[in-house]
Amino acid sequence: MLTLNLIQHCANILGEILDFLGPADVKLSNYFREHGELGQKDRAEIAECIYGIIRRLRFLKKINEDDNNYKKLVIAWLIKIEGRSIRDLEHTLSKEEIEWAKSLKSRDAEKFTWPEKLSLPDWLWDLLVEQYGEDEAIILGRSFLEPAKLDIRVNTIKISRNELIKMLSRDVTDIETMTYSPNGIRIPRGTSLSRNPLFVDGKIEVQDESSQILSFVVDAKRGMMVADFCAGAGGKSLAIGAIMKNTGRIYAYDISEKRIVNLGKRLKKSGLSNLFAQKIKNEKDAKLKKLYGKFDRVLADVPCSGTGTFRRNPDLKWKNSIQDLDELNAKQLAILEEAKKLVKKEGRLIYSTCSLLRRENELIVETFLKNNENFKSISTDDILIKNQIPLSTGNFLKLTPNNHKTDGFFAAVFERKD
Repeated sequence: MLTLNLIQHCANILGEILDFLGPADVKLSNYFREHGELGQKDRAEIAECIYGIIRRLRFLKKINEDDNNYKKLVIAWLIKIEGRSIRDLEHTLSKEEIEWAKSLKSRDAEKFTWPEKLSLPDWLWDLLVEQYGEDEAIILGRSFLEPAKLDIRVNTIKISRNELIKMLSRDVTDIETMTYSPNGIRIPRGTSLSRNPLFVDGKIEVQDESSQILSFVVDAKRGMMVADFCAGAGGKSLAIGAIMKNTGRIYAYDISEKRIVNLGKRLKKSGLSNLFAQKIKNEKDAKLKKLYGKFDRVLADVPCSGTGTFRRNPDLKWKNSIQDLDELNAKQLAILEEAKKLVKKEGRLIYSTCSLLRRENELIVETFLKNNENFKSISTDDILIKNQIPLSTGNFLKLTPNNHKTDGFFAAVFERKD
């Protein structure tokens, strides 16, 4: 239960996070590092509060009559979202705050607009309604408000899923096997893994089921050459390497030195020897030219709005605008145009985003195919059937949190004809 001291800590953290100038998880970690007196239970309660408020931020500000008092935001979350009684909180509030808290009870949220109720920016709500219709947009918006469980990929190079479950169940309860990924399990959010020997030894990796499914959509076979063109933290590269049974060669490219270094650390404990991480200046880096036309598979998991990850990264809701989408669309097409040069004849280019927006998904695919007649679209359903993944979403991989219990995700596969 949040004490007066913890409520104040929450208010202090909100003051640092709600400028949205950096990732919320990084700022929260830094705050905990600076306040070593906070125990594990305290940190868990604070994190729950902070992410709960970010998820419901627009609603809480509206019910708060746009008062930017951070402590009042915490109190509003406790009363209106968590259902705490004012009596529970009396010992932590001043007389003035108690009177204000009582007034919250009578404020009618039914008159709020849907984007206010669902804590979505208007521009995004309009796009979701245009694309999905209002009823489906409401369901999607509600799914964003539900925090996701912790998704784990079993590193099959080192251990089977059944063996892993047996070992992990000594420390963790409520382990679920994933519906679609044959290498995935799901455990309660907040489970600490950083010191667990299974994590330390590289037997498990934190990875959403949608990304695990994408690794099978890449459909890399033993002995192939694969490029992960925007590797990021490298989770997909590691998953593909395990699927390839440590054969062939995977090149993981990224423009961030820090991400490449971190991937190197993960690679050391993974047991993989077929993965090579390389920093590039940009997608036109000269070192890529000698590899044009050499790859069987090229994955372009491009920068995007991240609308599919709101359950895990609710701060992203408040970081983008409709203007940012124009810039992202240009970048997405530019990356595809460079990535295609690496694909050999009859090789495949895989385009993916963690976005739910047609503008970043189907429209990019349509533009790319229109401009590149030597590439044809391949059905992701056919690939999933071949890999015994019990999932059908049509010609493209399209996942949503409300339908699949995964992050929102999109992927399209192109094959080079000549």
